[in-house]
Amino acid sequence: MKRMIMALGCAAMVASSAALAGTNNVDIVAAARKQIGVTVGYDPAYRRLAYPNGDVPRSSGVCTDVVIRALRDARKVDLQKLVHEDMKANFAKYPQQWGLKRTDPNIDHRRVPNLQCFFKRKGWSLKTTKTASDYEPGDFVTVIVGGRLPHIMIVSDKKAVDGTPLVIHNIGSGTKGEDCLFTYPLTGHYRMKAVVR
Repeated sequence: MKRMIMALGCAAMVASSAALAGTNNVDIVAAARKQIGVTVGYDPAYRRLAYPNGDVPRSSGVCTDVVIRALRDARKVDLQKLVHEDMKANFAKYPQQWGLKRTDPNIDHRRVPNLQCFFKRKGWSLKTTKTASDYEPGDFVTVIVGGRLPHIMIVSDKKAVDGTPLVIHNIGSGTKGEDCLFTYPLTGHYRMKAVVR
């Protein structure tokens, strides 16, 4: 009987560890950090991309490219393909502010509102708060800059002196790690699940 209880206890511990491992997204942070010093510019121009796994030159990009590249490098997750396929099947559920009549795999995944919609549809949404401890490494946070520009950042595993997590993002001059998690109005908080479908 003792052996059975011990075996069940061990199995529960293993299951609990596996569940925790599913929310450990530090590999996303590491992949984002590798972009620092590589992506040194900001270029929002529309470009034709290969499909799938298309990308603009790594020396430049926008805020969404930091996320797209981090997920490709860390998890082999291609947001270009995933967002395109989900939008194609559910076009009316995605933001319509660009006046498009159909999907465009060159740009759809590079727009913050589309990523917000995709993340929400995947069940990654979390409560948006101003409590630093609610944010874990590898979380995605969306904000509004200058009252009108959507922006996305990756929560870092490094912290400011006051304990607020730093973020990794490209807000205009290349990929950088900075202390600005709560600088702009928050519009979304997302945490990737281990399995993406």
